[in-house]
Amino acid sequence: MLLGVNIDHVATLRQARYALLPDSPNAEPSPLQAALDARDGGADSITIHVRGDRRHMQDRDAFEIREKCPLPLNFEMGVTREMQALALELKPDFACLVPETREEVTTEGGLDVLGRFDEVKACVAVLREAGIRVSLFIDPDVAQVEASGEAGAEMIELHTGCFANAVADERAMEVERLVEASRCGVGMDLQVNAGHGINYDNVASLFEVPHLAELNIGHTIVSRAMRVGMVEAVREMKAAMEGYPG
Repeated sequence: MLLGVNIDHVATLRQARYALLPDSPNAEPSPLQAALDARDGGADSITIHVRGDRRHMQDRDAFEIREKCPLPLNFEMGVTREMQALALELKPDFACLVPETREEVTTEGGLDVLGRFDEVKACVAVLREAGIRVSLFIDPDVAQVEASGEAGAEMIELHTGCFANAVADERAMEVERLVEASRCGVGMDLQVNAGHGINYDNVASLFEVPHLAELNIGHTIVSRAMRVGMVEAVREMKAAMEGYPG
């Protein structure tokens, strides 16, 4: 199982001080340096999300990371013409289509592929034509998995937020939802990834979910890096993921 490290919240910290001083030579921390440190810690890919309101990652961050970090780049993006154009210019290895609203603090819930089917399918087609592999960030719901395959996606990323927030018997129920969705995805020849709310404590519970190819993890790694540094924080997560049966 591979580890994609989401470094958005490194940019969040920088923007807290330098959002109005984008060209300041003092702007820190550097998302690029975080990406390079994640690489040194054993990350398999880097995930970034340039949101419509540019609340953390900026366009220049995306292009700098694409140019200077040798790891595969996973570009999370809203299903908009603006982001589609940016992706076509950036040419990431992967694009993950996600829901996006200005009111949310971070992405909450999966993309409603069923409700936005024509729009999603058209965006997927444009990105794939450009040679970009496309994933859809969806709730672990069989109907959404099936719609993702029908929309032309090559991958799905199962939203693990409900799993991460569940306790006791609810956790087991959420794991079962993930198991069913993952099996459905593989049955449709989709690569199955997962992400959101995964941390050092709950990651082992995902070992019950078969066929996971990659976990995309950000906040907990950035938080841990505050104490031990990014390189070590990524190493610790890679160690926590060891033993996944596949």
